[in-house]
Amino acid sequence: MAEPRLTADFWVAAYLARLRSFDIPAFVVARGDATAGSVLVKLNTLDGEATAYQRSFDLMTGDRVWAVLVEGAETDVDASVARQRGFDPDLWVIEVEDREGRHLLDQPGLA
Repeated sequence: MAEPRLTADFWVAAYLARLRSFDIPAFVVARGDATAGSVLVKLNTLDGEATAYQRSFDLMTGDRVWAVLVEGAETDVDASVARQRGFDPDLWVIEVEDREGRHLLDQPGLA
């Protein structure tokens, strides 16, 4: 039996609420499909650098994990995110802004 999954819009709302509870600014850059859209998280450390994370599967365990899609200069990360949106118009893009590099994706319940 398949494991039940949250809709994309519900997950995004919960993620943004969790970030707010830690006083970490974040906003939706692009809205994807409300039910089945994938989510990409861009962490902007406000120093010209950024990292984009996407959900994937751990090949060893089969668990869902957040993996680095691209990292480096923010302009390069933005270009990669734009390409991903070109491939997948249903993709949600969330931008997190935190000088300390906090994104909370490693916390329980966010895989």
